[in-house]
Formats: sequence, C-alpha cells, structure tokens
Amino acid sequence: MKTMETTHTELVESWVNEHSDYLYSFAMTKLSDKNLALDLIQDTFVAAFQGVDKFEGRSTAKTWLTSILKRKIIDHWRKETAHKTDVASHFFAPGEDGGGGAWVMENAPSQRISSIEEEISKEEQIQELSECIEILPDNWKGIVLAKYMEGKKGDEICMEYAIMNSNYWVIVHRAKVVLRDCLEKKWF
Repeated sequence: MKTMETTHTELVESWVNEHSDYLYSFAMTKLSDKNLALDLIQDTFVAAFQGVDKFEGRSTAKTWLTSILKRKIIDHWRKETAHKTDVASHFFAPGEDGGGGAWVMENAPSQRISSIEEEISKEEQIQELSECIEILPDNWKGIVLAKYMEGKKGDEICMEYAIMNSNYWVIVHRAKVVLRDCLEKKWF
C-alpha cells in the first residue's frame, strides 16, 4: 500500500521529468546564469513537494510550477538589489544617527535629484527600447519605426513596404508582442 508521501514523491518526480526543460528555458530568459537557474529550479521543485497538498489542479502543473519559479526569481532579485551600494552615499555624508546627513558639497547635483533620476531612467528606457527594436526582423523594424517614430499612416506604410493592410496589422501586432516581451525581460 502506498503512503501519501510516496504518492506525492511520485507526482513531483513526474513533474520533474515533464517540466524541467521548460522551467530551465524560462529561468534562463530571466537570469542568464546557468547555475543560478538550476538552483532556483531545484528550489521550485522542493517548494512544490512541500506544497503539493495545496495544488488544487485549477491550473496545470506547468503553470503552477512556473508561478513558483517566478516568485523564486523575484525573491532572488530582491535580495540582490538589497545588497547593492546605496547611490545616495555618494551625495550624503553619514549622519550622527547612521542615516544620511549633510550634502557632500562637491558631489551635490545642480538639479533636483528626482529630475536627475527621471533623466537617467528615460535614457535607460530609450536604450532598452532601441536594443529590443534591433532584435526585430528588418522589415518589421522599418514598419514599427515608420508607424511609431515617424508617425506615418498605415496606408502610407503599406504602399512603402508593398504589403497588404491585413499583413501590416499582423506585423504591427507581432512586433508589439516581441517588444513587450523583450522590455519585460529587461525591466524585470
């Protein structure tokens, strides 16, 4: 007679066999670090084993495991950002209470910090969007730039690229999906 733990073990083992490759591919798109991806996938399966009683089957096992992995990745990035140096330490001398004190005058910005942060953020976003546009196929790239950067109308673009109106909308839709996925990956 099988015990509940044996049944859970067999279930999770079947998930490992069925979904490991997919989870690895998913993790690599978010992390680009093979060892870290493998560690987080292992943590995902441990969490799945520990929480298998909570799996109600309202979604597929693949979806459930992917959501666990997403949370593991998010937790990893939160820990990573918590360990990074505080940028403000360049601008503020330590105060008596250990917090930020007075300005380090030679490093004081001439503008408000929020406007500097906004400017840096805009530059980074433009750079990331440009990088994402570069991965589009050449004809898609031209169509996207014509539509969104040059403000051309659909009929004009169709004539310029010798495509049908329906083809134009399919290309625009697919390009937007690729750009969205690329930007989500970069902003993750």
